[in-house]
Amino acid sequence: MKKEFTIVSINISTERGTKKTPVQKALLKEGWGIESDAHAENWHRQVSLLATEDIDDAVKGKIQISSGDFAENITTKGVDLSNLPIGTELHIGDTVLRVTQIGKECHTGCEIARQIGECVMPRKGIFAEVVKGGEISFDSLCYYSI
Repeated sequence: MKKEFTIVSINISTERGTKKTPVQKALLKEGWGIESDAHAENWHRQVSLLATEDIDDAVKGKIQISSGDFAENITTKGVDLSNLPIGTELHIGDTVLRVTQIGKECHTGCEIARQIGECVMPRKGIFAEVVKGGEISFDSLCYYSI
């Protein structure tokens, strides 16, 4: 059974360790990640995803936050990302991502953790590899099945 979700934002940065900037569309390259993103390379964390519901829950109105501030490539709505099993395939338009990791170690002393007391990425963010590349945008049909 297919379960649909939506893309709230697509985000890239040219340097690691910085917030990402929203873009209208992006090119996912198979085995690499998002073209022009600093985190793209041939490894298991090619694309990062974080749900807007998890961002809202962590921030609780304490600070003003924008998509990409947690350095996520894709901000989603309507999917509990951190509870997806490793190996789950996410279909975004014609592209396919495979979940490779749930959470990660937080950068020591990241700005968001200092402001709100914690960073949500280590607990709720996920990482994926690009199995099938192509262009993605906000209006891409998105679904997964377990």
